[in-house]
Formats: sequence, structure tokens, C-alpha cells
Amino acid sequence: MKPYVLIVEDEDALSTLLEYNFTKEGYETAIAEDGEEALLMAEERTPDLILLDWMLPKLSGVEVCRRLRRNKKTTSTPVIMLTARSDETDKITGLDYGADDYLVKPFSMPELFARTRSLLRRAKPALLQDIIVQGDIEVDMQAFRVKRGEKTIHLGPTEFRLLEHFIKNPGRVFSREQLLDTVWGRDVYVEARTVDVHIGRLRKALGAPKLPDPIRTVRSAGYAFEPKA
Repeated sequence: MKPYVLIVEDEDALSTLLEYNFTKEGYETAIAEDGEEALLMAEERTPDLILLDWMLPKLSGVEVCRRLRRNKKTTSTPVIMLTARSDETDKITGLDYGADDYLVKPFSMPELFARTRSLLRRAKPALLQDIIVQGDIEVDMQAFRVKRGEKTIHLGPTEFRLLEHFIKNPGRVFSREQLLDTVWGRDVYVEARTVDVHIGRLRKALGAPKLPDPIRTVRSAGYAFEPKA
């Protein structure tokens, strides 16, 4: 099950960026553009974590946080407050109103993901899988280790990202363009045939005598990851 993150942010560019990056990392996301909408969405479906902007239309982030903590459904939901306010008194206020963590804009995505994982490990450890197993292939996301059966597989960074994306979405067919967008990123120009090259390297690394190829080529569509037990 994917962790469900509610993004409460009224700045379109930032909410889109957060949604894209969290989805890319395997989270399920939803966006609320103001404080009242955030409370309604959290009431309808309890998030596993909330990213909460301080300055919001209708209700401020600290007021949203206060109301979340008074609601039995969300009283223990982890909240990371995102704000341009950097004063220590503002940070204390946010934490006093119930935020679990506080990040000042602009922030780095790796730091945000690290704090997200830290909170989720404490609140819902079963949601974060450091080790994912599909068939006879095992991927340790934290140690960047891959095993097939008893054999340790050595992968380059791009092949590891490809495998990570595949193993989180077994059976799903991805076009070359989708893989480029997810693994290489939207802002990097790479030719589509580059995907084929790295898929070939990944297949070679995972390959072994008498073992089936876990990556299926779907003609005119792309690739799918279908490991066998």
C-alpha cells in the first residue's frame, strides 16, 4: 500500500512540484488549495502524512493544524509545516499548534523526503518498505543493494532507478516516454532509444542461466516488470 500524502498548498507551481516528486517516489497524493478544503479532505480520507503551508486562504496553516489535532481521525496524523517564516518564534508557534516538523522555504526535496520517511517510520512503520521483494528479486532501497536469489547484483545508478520504479509497479506497462520522465526527469533531454540501452543493461545484470527475464517487452507500448517466484 502506498503512503497517502495530502499536500496543502495554494501556490500552483509548488503544489505541482510536490505532487510530481512524491508520486515519482511512490506516494499517493492529493492537493488542497486552502485551509477549509484541507480539513474536508482529511475528514473524508485520513492522510498518512500532511504537508501544510502556513499562509493559506480561508484558514491559516496553524489553525488547520490546531483543528486537525482536535479531530479524533487526524489527532496523530504527522504534519510537516512548510513556510517562508524562518523566525524561531514562528517555528515554536507551529510546533505548539501541533506540527510534527517545520521546514522553511525554499527547501530541498531530499531533505523533505528524509523528514517524511522519518515521521512515517514512527507513525506507520509498515507503510515504508526499505526492502521490497518481487518474485526472486529483492531491492534494499536504503542500502542500494539488489539480490536475485542468493546472488548480489551490481547496478549503475540509472539501472537502479529503473529497477526501483519497476519493482514498485509490477505488471504495469510503461512507455519509453514515461520511463524517461520518471527515471531521468522532465528537465533532462534524453533520446527515447537511451531507455532501450539501459533496459538492456538491467536485463543483463539480472540475467542468469535458466532464469526467466523479469522485464517483458510489450510491442509498440514499452516495458513491464513481471518477476516470477
